Amino acid sequence: MSLELQPRDHRLDQPRTLKKAYLVETSWEVCNQVGGIYTVIRSKIPVMSTQWEDRYCLLGPLVDRDVSGEFDPIDDLTDPYGRAVKKMRDKGYEVMYGTWLVTGRPKTILLRISDMADKHEEIRERLEADHGVNIYHDDELQNQVISFAELTTIFLGLLAREMAGIKKPLITQFHEWMSSLPILDIKKSKLPIKTVFTTHATALGRYIAMNDEHFYSSLNKYQWKEQAEHYHILPIAQIERFCANKCHILTTVSDVTADECKVFLGKEPDVITPNGLNIQRFVAYHEVQNLHQAYKMEIHEFVMGHFFHSFPVDLNNVLYFFTSGRYEFKNKGYDLTLRALTILNTMMKRARMEQTVVMFFITKRPFWSINPVVMQSRGVMEEIRNTCSEIEKQLGRRLFVAAASEKENFKLPNLNKLVDDHLSLKYRRILQSWKTDSWPIVVTHNLKDDDGDEILQFLRNAPLVNNPKDKVKVVYHPDFIDSTNPLFGIDYDEFVRGCHLGIFPSFYEPWGYTPLECLARGVPAITSDYSGFGDYVGRYYPDHDQYGAYLIKRHKVNAETVAKDLAIKMFNFIQLSRRERMVQRNRAEDLAENFDWINLVRHYNTAYEKALV
Repeated sequence: MSLELQPRDHRLDQPRTLKKAYLVETSWEVCNQVGGIYTVIRSKIPVMSTQWEDRYCLLGPLVDRDVSGEFDPIDDLTDPYGRAVKKMRDKGYEVMYGTWLVTGRPKTILLRISDMADKHEEIRERLEADHGVNIYHDDELQNQVISFAELTTIFLGLLAREMAGIKKPLITQFHEWMSSLPILDIKKSKLPIKTVFTTHATALGRYIAMNDEHFYSSLNKYQWKEQAEHYHILPIAQIERFCANKCHILTTVSDVTADECKVFLGKEPDVITPNGLNIQRFVAYHEVQNLHQAYKMEIHEFVMGHFFHSFPVDLNNVLYFFTSGRYEFKNKGYDLTLRALTILNTMMKRARMEQTVVMFFITKRPFWSINPVVMQSRGVMEEIRNTCSEIEKQLGRRLFVAAASEKENFKLPNLNKLVDDHLSLKYRRILQSWKTDSWPIVVTHNLKDDDGDEILQFLRNAPLVNNPKDKVKVVYHPDFIDSTNPLFGIDYDEFVRGCHLGIFPSFYEPWGYTPLECLARGVPAITSDYSGFGDYVGRYYPDHDQYGAYLIKRHKVNAETVAKDLAIKMFNFIQLSRRERMVQRNRAEDLAENFDWINLVRHYNTAYEKALV
């Protein structure tokens, strides 16, 4: 059911102070999926469209790609946005004005950045002269960013005049450094525009965290400019810092990132705006158990094809754990997860547990192809399935005839005699060709940098390489999962629903959508207090464990202790009964509903209200 068809929810009522204002939300990821901000903006649109109606508009770059499949042009240019678009077109710029074909259908404006291709040097010189932003590299991405900024400033100037004509306040929100540069010109030119700058992660924070294990304990000691020069990102750091100090309101997504803002941006955020989801897209309510069972069977199929040619896995006692996301070995907590798995494996063997854990690492890495051994095993298993179907049909027909022909004994006939020698031999030959003494391989694809891959290096050194005696088995799948994937044949959403537990003990994660998306799908998840989401859950939901939101404390705890704590969390989860896991899946959905944008949009409204003061 779409949001607008539901009964009126008073949480969607807009504050009175905003009812006359217009809002332009600007981001590099409008109609342009690059990272997590795309999810933030797109999932928030239904609530924003409901609250702001025709006064809401999105603004993004047209990055030389076809958007016709997700964009519907608007021909009527009589509203304030349309009139500003017409004036910009009259100046010779290519501007697309229409609706983004997503839930909520928001008005959307796309500016073709190639219109500024011959002015990069001129723009860079002006930015340094006017604002002290030193973009010294002729970098393609930075050239695109400054082109988008120049076009955005022109458009907003035209729109501001339209707003002045109808005496309506204009608020513009800028997401991240890639869209924020116009704030500097708006401030310098004293345009009648209220600016809100939202940083989802500081560039310096991300770079330093990837390279310094003492990032959080050393946070207050860093010199922003020195670090920016060290990592060769001074222009980006300058843009972030200068825009944070020139905007009317600075927001960030978590208290964790707020600490970075104080150090690297030189300003404490005015408002914390935690990220949410359009939960209606995820929750299954009474269907959550049925969907888990159905998609677990699909994962069973993969496990049979991957493991059974070497040794069987008791499918009645197997638990599927997974982690996923960008390949950032330390930031995403892959290093910690691997260490915890080796501890868990020892704990399970000592306890002589019946269960087996199959742990999936789902991330994106350069690879040549799917490993032929994996594909061959899958192919042979499919042939076994087809042969079994033939035997089943033949046996069923002949058993029926034998039963109908029986007059006295009413005994079950010798089933072996009811199957042709041809099918019996075919069945035996296929099984003999499939079975092997080799252990199942850990990685499903042939990586381009097999020797340099940190996940593989750890698994081989641990070793955790699918030894039949190990209770923890590992499948490293260096590609994202979708329905066209030949190994799974299901979408990522379906794969997650089929799993039992998500593992996301991140070291650096300004917010962290993956554990929240797990909970919304009825799958318990482990996160850390270093992630924005984990920190938020720890602050405001003291009984989070009961809802399947497990929290690992990494702050001021040494790595060895954290790995043991994570292993214990997983070990305790394994010991839950099936009924207890069922209850937790339902509770996970309940907790996730607190993170619906219907509940969290109030934080954005607070930022907009403060901007108008």
